[in-house]
Amino acid sequence: MKFNIITFGCKVNQYESNMMKEYMLHHNFSYEEDLSKCDILIVNTCTVTNVADKKCLKMIRHLKREYPSSILAVTGCSTQNKQELYETLGIDILLGNKDKSHIAELIEEFLKTKKQYTKFYNDRNLEFEDMMIDSFNHVRAFIKIEDGCDNFCSYCIIPYVRGSVRCKKFDTVIKEAKNLADNNHKEIVLTGIHTGRYNDRGHDLADLIEELGKIDNLERIRISSIEITELGDKFLRVLKNNPKVCNHLHIPLQSGSDAILKKMNRKYDLAYFAEKIKEIREIRPDISITTDIIVGHPYETEENFWECLEFAKKIEFSKIHVFPYSLREGTAAAKMPEQVPENIKKDRVKKLIALSNELEKKYYDKFKGKMVDVLIEACDNGISFGHTSNYLYVKLNENLEIGKIIEREL
Repeated sequence: MKFNIITFGCKVNQYESNMMKEYMLHHNFSYEEDLSKCDILIVNTCTVTNVADKKCLKMIRHLKREYPSSILAVTGCSTQNKQELYETLGIDILLGNKDKSHIAELIEEFLKTKKQYTKFYNDRNLEFEDMMIDSFNHVRAFIKIEDGCDNFCSYCIIPYVRGSVRCKKFDTVIKEAKNLADNNHKEIVLTGIHTGRYNDRGHDLADLIEELGKIDNLERIRISSIEITELGDKFLRVLKNNPKVCNHLHIPLQSGSDAILKKMNRKYDLAYFAEKIKEIREIRPDISITTDIIVGHPYETEENFWECLEFAKKIEFSKIHVFPYSLREGTAAAKMPEQVPENIKKDRVKKLIALSNELEKKYYDKFKGKMVDVLIEACDNGISFGHTSNYLYVKLNENLEIGKIIEREL
């Protein structure tokens, strides 16, 4: 029988969908790109914003309408968050954020019984769900090393739908990375909901990176995202001494105003953030530092926003991922007065994106005429595409082998 998986959201979801695909193939199902030819459709949902929920629900209603004879299995953060709503949609197999690794068995059982199956675990204290892959559907392979979050930032629903922090076993991560490297993945991206909190029996993220660095045919180790408060001396030593660690860190700022950071329940202030960035650049002067910023959080005044713009200029991020604040029921910020009107959010988003474009160009221009290492990720009609260690996206007018790292002048 043929299946397809539709994925919304973050790198963790992408990893989990890749895992589900691999497990389905191991159970003798076959993957099919054309949805109209599929017997089974699996949707892995996201709930990070209201827009994400709407996109997921729109897709599910579309699939039910267009492919009524296909088995429909739905899982992920949106189902966990909107459980009662999803239960009204007539989905054949409905899961929250647990048991994704059992999707193939659940589908096999449904084929036998034809009985709808719904299962949710409404408990934050869960064990890490074992999952492991041998190959990835991108040249840069993701490994999920951690799940859950205990930060409870005021705007964020994810701790409620992903549960508490738990981690993959240290030895399992190493084994998985070796398998991926043996299957020609030169770069590993370590990912999780709160990646910097990785810890297994005393082995932290720095220890894990050190051990991964010993894998001969693995050339790059990238961290999907890490909090500024997790860049301690031990991690900075690894950043300094391990050349396999990519010259790029994604460090969420979320706001450039101390007043709003407090409202957000973030664990640092701007002085701490700036000092830590200075320490990082003393170790790696040309490192790319990208970030996330939310605009229009409750209580954010025009003055707070201009503070944010000025701070982002001061730090000189190489790219800013900009998000308008999205009210999530059940979070602390949803109950706050002083909600910012949508038109003001949109205006602030435009201003911050304009700054991001300016900073991105400024960073890119620093490397013009210099030699860079490019991991070739795609090639089409004699044009190759890929990323450098510091996450510059490069287009080369050459027919190059996918999966190879080559040196070229930018």
